Amino acid sequence: MPSKDPLPSKENTIFKKILKCYEVKQYRQGLKLCKHILSNPKFSEHGETLAMKGLILNCLSRKEEAYDHVKRGLRNDLTSHVCWHVFGLLQRSDRKYDEAIKAYRNALRWDKDNLQIMRDLSLLQIQMRDYDGYRETRQRLLELRPGQRASWIGYAISWHLLKDYEMALAVIEEFRKTLNPKPYDYEYSELILYQSSILEEACRYQDAINHLQKYEKDIVDKLFLEESRARLYQLLGDTSSSAAVYRNLIERNPENSSYYKGLESCCNLETIEVRQKIYSDVLEQQPRASLPKKLPLTFLTGDMFRDHVDEYLRRSLRKGVPSLFTSLKPLYTDSSKVSMIQQLTTTYYRTLIDKQLFHPEDTIESNEGELEPPTTLLWTQAYLAQHYDYLGDFKQAFHHINEALDATPTLPELQMIKGKIFKHAGNMQLAAQHLDEAQAMDTADRYINCVCAKYMLRNNQVKEAEAMCQNFTREGASAADNLNEMQCMWFQTECAAAYSRRQQWGDALRHCHQVDKHFTEITEDQFDFHTYCLRKFTLRSYVSLLRLEDVLRNHRFYFKAASIAIKIYLHLHSHPVGDETSHGESNPSNLSASELKKLKNKQRKAQKKAAEEKAAAEEAAKRQTTADKNNKASGADADSEVSKKSDELLPSKLERCADPLEQAIRFLVPLQTLCSHKIESHIFAYEIYSRRGKPLLMLKAIKGGYNLHTRDPRFHVCMVKFLIYVRAASNLPDSVKEVLDKEMSSIYNNVTPQSLNNKFLDDNKSSLPHRLAAAQAMYYMDQSCQTAALELACSLDNSLSGVTIQNCSEVYASLTKQDFGECSEKMESYKKSCHQLFPFSSVFSPEPVAEKPSEEVVCNGVNSGQHDPLTQHEQ
Repeated sequence: MPSKDPLPSKENTIFKKILKCYEVKQYRQGLKLCKHILSNPKFSEHGETLAMKGLILNCLSRKEEAYDHVKRGLRNDLTSHVCWHVFGLLQRSDRKYDEAIKAYRNALRWDKDNLQIMRDLSLLQIQMRDYDGYRETRQRLLELRPGQRASWIGYAISWHLLKDYEMALAVIEEFRKTLNPKPYDYEYSELILYQSSILEEACRYQDAINHLQKYEKDIVDKLFLEESRARLYQLLGDTSSSAAVYRNLIERNPENSSYYKGLESCCNLETIEVRQKIYSDVLEQQPRASLPKKLPLTFLTGDMFRDHVDEYLRRSLRKGVPSLFTSLKPLYTDSSKVSMIQQLTTTYYRTLIDKQLFHPEDTIESNEGELEPPTTLLWTQAYLAQHYDYLGDFKQAFHHINEALDATPTLPELQMIKGKIFKHAGNMQLAAQHLDEAQAMDTADRYINCVCAKYMLRNNQVKEAEAMCQNFTREGASAADNLNEMQCMWFQTECAAAYSRRQQWGDALRHCHQVDKHFTEITEDQFDFHTYCLRKFTLRSYVSLLRLEDVLRNHRFYFKAASIAIKIYLHLHSHPVGDETSHGESNPSNLSASELKKLKNKQRKAQKKAAEEKAAAEEAAKRQTTADKNNKASGADADSEVSKKSDELLPSKLERCADPLEQAIRFLVPLQTLCSHKIESHIFAYEIYSRRGKPLLMLKAIKGGYNLHTRDPRFHVCMVKFLIYVRAASNLPDSVKEVLDKEMSSIYNNVTPQSLNNKFLDDNKSSLPHRLAAAQAMYYMDQSCQTAALELACSLDNSLSGVTIQNCSEVYASLTKQDFGECSEKMESYKKSCHQLFPFSSVFSPEPVAEKPSEEVVCNGVNSGQHDPLTQHEQ
């Protein structure tokens, strides 16, 4: 429908030029043309021109003016599809996709056959996973443009996503009949394979096999063809055909473990010998392959295992394979295999020292007339160091790695192994120091550089870690900014954890929000593929992308960042930053000399931090002013780094947010949706909603955790607290009480909190983490039981399981946070006892630890960090 306020021929020509300027991003010229029309009193309120001016202003980051002009344009011409379309584009730029969809639908009411609006609408519908609406829009596009390939493919994908496989196949088949494939036609090949994948999803396995056989000559991706055949034959139960295909695949690539797994599932493996024959046959044909030598170690036992692992170890130690221990680590779940490996390697170690041979019975003649080279002993010592480190025997581990370093002090791998031993022994300071030395030996190795930076962050040396990463980041920019641009999330999550341990809440939250922003950007990047994949026929990858994006935030990086952020916001809810400062400043006379000194140091560092933030804000403002001038002069698009810098996350604002729990819920929601299989998600939910006083949401968290059938000690504390809360609540509405009584009866079986805690303790009395949880619950129920609770939590009896550095650090942190009230004497005695058990751990070291590491960048030397008040000691 034409606009109710059409422009004359001259002004209409100018309006078309405005559209052209917008398309080629000549925004300043477009504004001049808009002014030329709007300056005419007859057209000063022309709706479509006002809308286009608003759209151009939006591209210049003038949001308020943009919305003002677009809304004025809509008010003046509600029947214009241009105005509604522009309004939808503005809403889309602000990520208000639901509102944008409404605007596009209104635009189509006045111009129902507008292809561009329908394409934009379909993009938003698939982005929002409105599959029904997407199908309707794609059907309309197909009706209007049946000659375009994207119309057919988009319509077929819409049915596929709705799981109507028959319609999807019918549409693709009709479209396929119109094609004339060329030799080696990749796009046609992808279409055939996409049909096969739909048939497989529809459980029509035989039809899928027939389809692949019929069009085999047209399929370019022969590897995927063979993999699909093997999988489909197996799903049909035709194990002989599947095994034959898997053998061909293994011949093609003997280092793919999934092929061996598929072949094993197709064969009748009655005995271990039959299973072993699969791998021996492969080795006869391809003796240089490494995977068929390693995989049998996972299922062989007894003398067969000893013979095979002996051969595998000798070969790898002779070659000097640094990753030998990593490749054999999966075997360490079997104590008998660990014992055999230890016997063999210790025998190697002694015999190599005495005779330069692997075994006392070996001779030079049996060893091909040669003695083992000195490097064989070196790598044997390195392996034994890692072996004893894994078993927790740090004394033996240090003995072997020190011997190796005495012989070859310039090998970076040995320094890395020693650093890892110190990390597991609980001393991140020395661990970071040895990684720094390893990095200095090979400054061109990016992997060592990254591991060194990670160890520095674990030791709370953020500035030093940034300086280390600076070696491989862009020149002229800070390492932190460059790594943020590259979405280097391992670095940012480690930074967040380090700042959290240092109680710099704002800096930690800044990194958590940056990680969250990365996942948002990855989700937004889908827009680039909705049209590209249809145009390039990468259909299987496109469907995989959509399904990946649906569960994107269950990634471990997001989970770690969200966990840190939630813990910090819970802390800030109970201990606001402003209150801590004012409290410390208002009572200086009540502090001892040492406490007053600590307070002054803290205030001085806070002032320094505030000054740095102020300088950063001024620098950002200066950059923004310069960018504005440049954009004004050049007429370039200002929707760039300027707007991003203006929205820069300031630590001082983040740690002083108005509602920390609301921010915590923002991180919690994806965890509840995508990580409900992890008990931490339900514990976080309970902790947040308990502080908000939401009994039904607390019940939901308890029920979700209970359904996981976990014995997690942290969740037990939540269960006890919730039971006490419900029993003490007297002002709950009757409807809420009814729901609570009904749901809790199946969870708690009408037990008292004391009975629940006693049963939990009886079932797990030999586990240190469970004893700690029971002690915390005991003290929470009755503070007069402090002595009994402390004895329960602080016991280090030899009969207990779980007496590790990590668990003992958690107990010590609980004592430090006064979860059991004032208990300084018990805390000191527990620290001494733990120091005897773990003499290398800095957490239990009798020497005083600096409050925070120095901000000064040092080389081959580090400072001690402060224990994390929120999380357990990270190994």
